[in-house]
Amino acid sequence: MAATWLKDAVFYEIYPQSFCDTNGDGIGDIPGITSKLDYIKSLGCNALWINPWYDSPFKDAGYDVRDYKAVAPRYGTLEDAKELFRAAHGKGIHVLLDLVAGHTSEEHKWFLESGLEEKNEYTDRFIWTDSAFTPADGLRFVGGEKPRDATYVINFFMCQPALNYGFREVTQSWQQGINDPGPLATREAMKDVMRFWLDLGCDGFRVDMAESLVKHDTPNRDATQEVWRDLNGMVHSEYPEAAMVSEWNGPTMSLNCGFDMDFYLDWFGNGCNSLLRHYRMDNQANILSDDSYFKADSQADVSVFLADYLPKYYASRGKGLWCFITGNHDTKRLTYNLTDRERRLAYCFLLTMPGAPYIYYGDEIGLRYQILPTKEGGYHRTGSRTPMQWREGRNLGFSEGKPEDLYLPVDPAEDAPTVEAQEKDPDSMLNHVRSLTALRHSREELQSYSPFTVYSAEAGSRLFAYMRGRLLLAVNPALSCAELALDKGYRVIYTLGDAKVDGDKLRLGAQSFAVLEPVK
Repeated sequence: MAATWLKDAVFYEIYPQSFCDTNGDGIGDIPGITSKLDYIKSLGCNALWINPWYDSPFKDAGYDVRDYKAVAPRYGTLEDAKELFRAAHGKGIHVLLDLVAGHTSEEHKWFLESGLEEKNEYTDRFIWTDSAFTPADGLRFVGGEKPRDATYVINFFMCQPALNYGFREVTQSWQQGINDPGPLATREAMKDVMRFWLDLGCDGFRVDMAESLVKHDTPNRDATQEVWRDLNGMVHSEYPEAAMVSEWNGPTMSLNCGFDMDFYLDWFGNGCNSLLRHYRMDNQANILSDDSYFKADSQADVSVFLADYLPKYYASRGKGLWCFITGNHDTKRLTYNLTDRERRLAYCFLLTMPGAPYIYYGDEIGLRYQILPTKEGGYHRTGSRTPMQWREGRNLGFSEGKPEDLYLPVDPAEDAPTVEAQEKDPDSMLNHVRSLTALRHSREELQSYSPFTVYSAEAGSRLFAYMRGRLLLAVNPALSCAELALDKGYRVIYTLGDAKVDGDKLRLGAQSFAVLEPVK
């Protein structure tokens, strides 16, 4: 049984380095998040996902964990974390932490002990071969770095050794099955980490690279699913109101093994990509062409999206939530390729679809993607991780520190968006997003579990209409007007742009969106 609060959840993702700095060192911190809870609540968000705040050497922005049970000093203390949980819960806000379950930092105690010659408690906590000259059976590996006569498997960067959850089929003498003692001990260690934070007051976890645990698994990740049934089973039996969301983008798999939610991620060529970021770039990161559905001058319809989305939605419906996101720390912000109006239309769609939507910090004010040198393993992702911009003045309200000490620079443009300025403008992006979250909270048909069906999606047509329960929603991203035949009497209850019911037709203006309900 999923956490009951997911029924009307709207999430806000916070990259802690860049949200709010309260001590002037140029890096965001946990007290900074706590200080902005009223703002988050005013946005219509009642849940948080916070990127990793664990102790780390930060070679991959905290996704290289040195100690799962310690807060990185740059962010604060365990007491600060407990105070955030307490304050958030007092305002009706749930908090998910980021669980890096597949690997640790090379500086983690477990790995340091695992790399010793002498056999010990951690010898099998990671995946090691049987010799310093043995390749890792097609997996990425590192050798010659530790006293142990073996190479070790890595998941991503070389600083991220892969935890040992086993192999689906053992074909080498150094490999272990998923139910061997080493992989089972790894599972218990991860359960211990989750219990630690859940007991402190966190409400669940977003799991990094959730599909990657078991090596040489089937395309359907059968063995990884078995592992997650065990891990998620512990969470749901001991903490029934906790929620688990996977970074998987495979709802027919992830929701089948106990996750409450999965993300619909923007992968090149998939349905999400066709809507928002279907562009080609040159080597200087200039956009050569953009055929995203929400581009006003695009010729794209929603056929690519529906071909990808519908089979997975219907196959996984009733098992959990497949969630749309405005962006995240791994993707270019939509300001990179969509205009203000195009993003407003996109948010109309993203915030009225099934699942619990996730708003990436700053997207609600149009924080811009900046082309920047890499920081802490960010590379092209760095430009989506810049500081939140709160008000005019020093560092745009992010920090009282020196500009040169900031984690990343704020937007240098004279018209850099800020919360303060947009609070004063009733037609701002911030207030547009607020209007959408308020609409979602006010109508059960627009919330997480309400059914979705296609109403109209003709090949070659830019207009797309869909049902959420009894409500009819229609979007027209084109630069020309469109008409939609209605099967019954409707009235408009929300609109962006021009929308008018004329007899048995809806006339939808250029770049417009409307929500209609049946006339009683």
